Amino acid sequence: APNSTFPEAVVSTQSTGRHDMCVIDIKKTWEKLLLAARVIASIENPADVCVISSRNFGQRAVLKFASHTGATPIAGRFTPGTFTNQIQAAFREPRLLVVTDPRADHQAIVESSYVNIPVISFCNTDSPTKYVDIAIPCNINTINSVGLMWWLLAREVKRMRGDISRITEWEIMPDLYFYREETKEEEEEATVPDVQPAADTYNAAPAVPDGFAAIEPAATAEPVSMLAPNSTFPAKEEWVATETTTAGADWGADGNADWGASDTVVDWAA
Repeated sequence: APNSTFPEAVVSTQSTGRHDMCVIDIKKTWEKLLLAARVIASIENPADVCVISSRNFGQRAVLKFASHTGATPIAGRFTPGTFTNQIQAAFREPRLLVVTDPRADHQAIVESSYVNIPVISFCNTDSPTKYVDIAIPCNINTINSVGLMWWLLAREVKRMRGDISRITEWEIMPDLYFYREETKEEEEEATVPDVQPAADTYNAAPAVPDGFAAIEPAATAEPVSMLAPNSTFPAKEEWVATETTTAGADWGADGNADWGASDTVVDWAA
């Protein structure tokens, strides 16, 4: 097939006028998917598996895959140096890397080659496969295809780990892995909060809560804080209130008495 990196996986080509469209052999896709699931299930610690998607189509699928299998997700922009720069906060040392698109996630694939991390990737027929160890041929250009491939990989990993049985169907639907585009109506509902109409508070009587009586107006009285504080000293004796008299003594009876006077003149300078 022209411009195809998987000539063995291409069944036929169909010309659409502008370019040739390749038809992928679904059997080859399933074989590579089982191989990738065996590699992921062989990792003892599920958190050592890092799943990456910088494209919007695969971000929701990556997060759901990580929640169901215990892997470490990186959804959105990949920070350069995540696998090589040890001083940054987002530094990680995974044992396995699973990416959605080799072109969009090329930075993560190049850094994994520096530290010898094996890479599993979903690849289209014209995707670059440099530094990719296991390439799963599939369509990565549509929302439903990307979500379905991540859902199939998650189901096979859980089956090989023994978490779910092959006899019964997995209760998780593939729709949960599909990217969901918000319409303009949903965006407006999410950004504009619901505003309730204002009630007529001018003519309405004040509402009294149940179980509480209406508050009576307080009687006009002098505030407690303005009253004089009580004194801690003993009460003063009123000297004018009581008349004290001494029995047998009349101090003011003789107004002409000279209490200290003497008739003899003393010459003190003699």
